[in-house]
Amino acid sequence: MGKLKIGVIGAGSISEAHLGAYVNNEKVELYAICDLNEQRAKDKAEKFGAKKVYVDYNELMNDPEIDAVSICTWNNTHAEIATAAVNSGKHVLVEKPMTTSVEKALKLEEAVNNSGKKLQVGFVRRYASNTQILKNFIEKDELGDIYFAKATCIRRLGNPGGWFSDVERSGGGPLIDIGVHVIDVLWYLMGRPKVKSISSNTYNKLGNRKNIKNLSFYQAADYDPEKNTVEDMANAMIRFENGASMLVDVSFTLHAKKDEIAVKLYGTKGGAEVEPELAIITEKHDTILNVTPQVDSLTFDFIDGFQNEINHFVDTCLGEKETFSPVQDGVEMTKILCGIYESAEKGKEIYFE
Repeated sequence: MGKLKIGVIGAGSISEAHLGAYVNNEKVELYAICDLNEQRAKDKAEKFGAKKVYVDYNELMNDPEIDAVSICTWNNTHAEIATAAVNSGKHVLVEKPMTTSVEKALKLEEAVNNSGKKLQVGFVRRYASNTQILKNFIEKDELGDIYFAKATCIRRLGNPGGWFSDVERSGGGPLIDIGVHVIDVLWYLMGRPKVKSISSNTYNKLGNRKNIKNLSFYQAADYDPEKNTVEDMANAMIRFENGASMLVDVSFTLHAKKDEIAVKLYGTKGGAEVEPELAIITEKHDTILNVTPQVDSLTFDFIDGFQNEINHFVDTCLGEKETFSPVQDGVEMTKILCGIYESAEKGKEIYFE
């Protein structure tokens, strides 16, 4: 059997993680790169050894040599490109969020189901070693019934600007960019319960704080400090049909002492932390124990996580595995993200049927 031929659509910063991981997979031939900026596509093709360069993704879709694609474009284009890909007979790995509206998500799910092709949503933290270690403990009932979770991802200064701060292209700010990661990994570990209701707030109080000096942060290639139409921060209480609940707080900018990431679960037999470090809290013989697993990485390893994700996608395309993050999960996570924005906009709790 020949190698799986891959096309990568979008040659921005996140594409580096995809491209590097594909190059490191012996089952793959990195075949094509597509970007609206032809020079950027050419530069990436030269760096990673891709044979072809495209500026129109439709032309890439028409290339019969390509078996599967990674979609690394603006959030508002994900569903459109993914639909075109499955309809042209290609498997898809689409970066998170899968899309920016529930309507788009449902249409994409229908297209995937009708196509018979595989779609994997880029919930990369599901594929991290610390997540999979904890999932094994949960499946062995070490935590019991998980009834509460907390998802925190706070940046005190870190609005990337560019398309990230343009709500038309991004669909939102820290919630849909970085919050999705911590919300999704908890939802996944909780067993993916159906959402019942959401009560939330979003705030735009500080802007992108372009006045701050002497403290650097990541800036998008098209960073423009004059343009920002996304929220500074969001918080939410999510209730699920099984009675469990999740607290969420995320920010691009906040008057906080330091950046913070915390991903925590609480069950009837024990608790666990995925971030900032993997830990399991339990009790034995009437004594509470804080257990530290002896593993290679207690926290999320960016390079390793993307390599695991890409490897799993390749194996899924080849029919050797089933994805951890199917299109159906992309739909449900879109409902949660859009529900948080809707509740905040309406100023009241919203309910799902």
